[in-house]
Parts: sequence; C-alpha cells; structure tokens
Amino acid sequence: MAADTAIYDLKGLNCPLPVLKAKKRLAGMKPGSRLWLETTDPLAVIDIPAFCSDAGHQLIETAAMSGGHRFLVERGETV
Repeated sequence: MAADTAIYDLKGLNCPLPVLKAKKRLAGMKPGSRLWLETTDPLAVIDIPAFCSDAGHQLIETAAMSGGHRFLVERGETV
C-alpha cells in the first residue's frame, strides 16, 4: 500500500451507505487518485465492484481483512 493512499473507514455501515459515501468522497478527488475503502458490509463484495464499473472507476485490488474487506479504487476521469 502506498503511503500516500488514503483509507476511508466505512466499517459498520450497511448497504447502500458504503457506496454512497465512497461516491461522494471520490467525487472530491482528482482523476487517477487512489483510495482504500474498508467495509464490514458483506454485500460490499458485490456493490463496490459494480459501483466502480458503473461510475468509471478502476478497482485495483480487493482483499479480505478481519471482519470485512478492503478495496483499492482509482478514481476515473468522469463521475
């Protein structure tokens, strides 16, 4: 993980909040910027990849972590 990549803690939030909050956070970032999303919502493994695909962001990495998942997302050109 790059030292300058921010981590957005979305643990404890259930669908649809992780996607809605990620969308808002990514909208305020520059294209090409990366953000780690950390979630405990079991549906995030479906919702986050679908959101990235629909919104034009790139899902760089997905990893299981204790109690949830991490997603490395690169902001796309358009939101």
